[in-house]
Amino acid sequence: MQGLFMRIVKGEIPAHKILENDLVLAFLDIFPLVPGHTLVIPKLEVDSIYDLDEAHYHALWEMTRNIAPAIKKAFPCLKVGIAVIGLEVPHAHVHLVPLQNVADLNFARPKLKPDQAELERNAGLIRSLL
Repeated sequence: MQGLFMRIVKGEIPAHKILENDLVLAFLDIFPLVPGHTLVIPKLEVDSIYDLDEAHYHALWEMTRNIAPAIKKAFPCLKVGIAVIGLEVPHAHVHLVPLQNVADLNFARPKLKPDQAELERNAGLIRSLL
């Protein structure tokens, strides 16, 4: 059975996509820590980021580097934080989170619950700045 992220890659589950190529996909987290919280995933179902092949690993980090400046412009912040946790979904992924302070990267705190219209506006804003 395929996991959640592969179902998003295949278009079986909708997502607010930001950028995509043959190897990786970036989309908004539907339960973000802060507005603009973005996930970057390989299009390969591997649980640990360190088990990715070279091509997917490098493509993942290249897309992360390319998207972060657009997130920072779209959601003015001190920095765009990066987290690789991987406990909630068994599929390697990177969190990009606009940070005003270290608490913005606290995954134990309650998540936001934006509606679909807000998510689409936020994704469109980031896309427009790429």
